[in-house]
Amino acid sequence: MPEGFIERLRGGPVLCDGAMGTQLYERGGVTFDRCLDELNLSNPELVKSVHLDYIRAGAEIIETNTFGANRPRLATHGLEERVTELNEAAVQLAREARRLTGQRIWIAGSVSSLGRFLSPLGPVTPVQARQVFLEQIEALAKAGADLLILETFTDLREMREAILAAKEVCNLPIIAQMTFTEEGKTLAGDMPADIVPALEALEIQVIGANCSVGSEYMLQVVEQMTKIAKTPVSAQPNAGFPTYQGGRFLYRSAPEYMAQHARRMVEAGVTVLGGCCGATPEHIAAIRDALQGIRLTHAGRSSVAVVKRPRSTTPPAPAVEPTGLSCKLGRKFVVTVEVDPPKGFDVSSALEALSELKASGLVDAINVADNPRAQGRMSALAMCTLIQSRLGMETILHLALRHRNLVALHSELLGAHALGVRNIFAVMGDLPRTGDYPDATSISDITTSGMIKLIKAFNSGVDLTGKPIEQATSFLVGCAFNLGAADMDKELRTLDRKLKAGADFILTQPVYTAEAVEKACQHQGGFPAPLLIGILPLRSHRHAEFLHNEVPGMVIPAEIRERMRLAGDHAAEVGIELCQKLLRDVHGRVGGAYFLPPFGRYDTVLRVLEGVRGVLPDLGKKVR
Repeated sequence: MPEGFIERLRGGPVLCDGAMGTQLYERGGVTFDRCLDELNLSNPELVKSVHLDYIRAGAEIIETNTFGANRPRLATHGLEERVTELNEAAVQLAREARRLTGQRIWIAGSVSSLGRFLSPLGPVTPVQARQVFLEQIEALAKAGADLLILETFTDLREMREAILAAKEVCNLPIIAQMTFTEEGKTLAGDMPADIVPALEALEIQVIGANCSVGSEYMLQVVEQMTKIAKTPVSAQPNAGFPTYQGGRFLYRSAPEYMAQHARRMVEAGVTVLGGCCGATPEHIAAIRDALQGIRLTHAGRSSVAVVKRPRSTTPPAPAVEPTGLSCKLGRKFVVTVEVDPPKGFDVSSALEALSELKASGLVDAINVADNPRAQGRMSALAMCTLIQSRLGMETILHLALRHRNLVALHSELLGAHALGVRNIFAVMGDLPRTGDYPDATSISDITTSGMIKLIKAFNSGVDLTGKPIEQATSFLVGCAFNLGAADMDKELRTLDRKLKAGADFILTQPVYTAEAVEKACQHQGGFPAPLLIGILPLRSHRHAEFLHNEVPGMVIPAEIRERMRLAGDHAAEVGIELCQKLLRDVHGRVGGAYFLPPFGRYDTVLRVLEGVRGVLPDLGKKVR
């Protein structure tokens, strides 16, 4: 063990490694249901190769491959009796990597939360939690770990039990890291200002944050920590938010982007820097280079096939009239605006803001997102119902497959129709692991094209099995299309399946150049359904970089990001101008625009639209 870890903390920023799990998935062809900790025994060279690459990238701290090596997590793989064996093997692999390089490296025993809620929300008592932590930490300490990293904890009570367990069995330095949501608080609702004094009272060596969010949100959290902390602070952000492509998760943040934020974190007083999910040796090397010469500013601180059966010979009862939106599509330039349901149940502020859109007469429908970013929010269907009943504005219900099995989806659709919500946007939804409940189950019995088939079956008066329903529905259904997809051929094939299933309209991810629209139109030979392009006005250069680097599906061309940078204090105005230019350029080639107001700034939508009235004379036009 190299001497003087505490002294090293005082000497400037200390670089930790990045993701272990992501690297094992990418290098070893490991499936997502595989126990990564078991690789310490079955494929030790794979694990060791990750350690070696992080050391070569400049990491001074490497974490053992033991994130899930506690009894409850191992029990899901039938390995609960091998806790000690797997943790000891992990430490030995890290020690061997250190010997091979001859570098001054500290080996940190990685200890995660239990993956279960503590009582009263969950079945685990504090006493039981401490016993679990005692078992793992004792194995790590006896095997020769130099320090401990307690990471990705959402509950201060659970963190306390882990720290007390560590102090009971060893005297190793402790880095204790909570994980925060985009709102800057833990799942239990604690803010950085709550976390810092609570952890400092337990007399540990480093406090910090890791996982769940990318660099931008992480920066905001640790800035709050360093302002009040007397103890050194650590930060290990994800490499943005993941997308699932080709059977694996891809993270968007470029090494340079993470490095720039790492430098800002150190300038804010962060002592220990590294990466979490998606961060690679390339990210760590970039951070190393960015931190050259910097010193601390202060001391502390799936798909189910449609079963075709003979339909009933009894015709269903007549359907109700088509939706207002269906009458407008293809006959005018349609404008829709997205709103997120509140995180509570008070919709007054949202309705007040939307009333201004209604008063303008320029907006045809309101899109209501369904648990965006897998966050816990009010039901999208309830929000749609309130908007339609109180404001008289038509809505488009986003319906996420990952949040519902087929039975729940069936019920939700019929319930929506009964409530008068008949415009549906079929989406997969965001992965639970990126949201408020990372251990929640991701459910998707069918694909988005399968959902569209279900909706069309309802419109024909039957369900997916061909069984008659009491009355045919009259849904209008839309699908998603990403004009900036990395694999456009695959994206177009997916779109083709959705259109063949019966999609009535298409909503795209935000787009910033007419060329992207034109290229897709040429590739597809035109679109057989109205295309509403996503419009998200940029507010600043920082906003543009964040969206490009950390938000799945977002692609903002380099020239647009550079223009936002050059705009400086006038960036928000330039963002509006870019949207207006895009709408002028694509007029006549698309069926409308789907606005995603930045930070809930609905006034921005109206400013964009007011500037293109001359080009889009049918804005606000009534269609019968």
